[in-house]
Amino acid sequence: MKASIRIALLCLLACALLQSPALHAADLSSPIGRWKTFDDKTGQARGIVRIFEQDGKFFGRLEESFTPGAASRVCAVCTDDRKNQPIIGLMIVRNMKLENGEYGGGDILDPDTGSVYRCKFHLEQDGSRLVVRGFIGFSLLGRSQTWQREP
Repeated sequence: MKASIRIALLCLLACALLQSPALHAADLSSPIGRWKTFDDKTGQARGIVRIFEQDGKFFGRLEESFTPGAASRVCAVCTDDRKNQPIIGLMIVRNMKLENGEYGGGDILDPDTGSVYRCKFHLEQDGSRLVVRGFIGFSLLGRSQTWQREP
């Protein structure tokens, strides 16, 4: 009797684990996940940003930097509440909302200059790339970067 209860419990546990979202591949129709960023001039990888959703808005936090010394750097050039905050863990994308198939309405921080820009982004190539555009005023006055989804 005890053996059959154990087997039943193990089966239930296995089913629960298989249904866990953590074990499934990323939802490629969503920007939620880890993204590798690149330097515009050199094309070299710069870091990893994690996009997450909170209260219906999307945010991006710098999780990893490939720049030497980044682990001890702070955003000394930032002028808002992020001033002197550690670069690793810094919220660089804030308050993005899905609007007509594109994410917008938020802002993005350039931690090298401390400049904050309006931002929009959208997914391409079946969700494997995120095209991020920072701009002043309207989107024609800005620049885009393409980030690659990380596993």
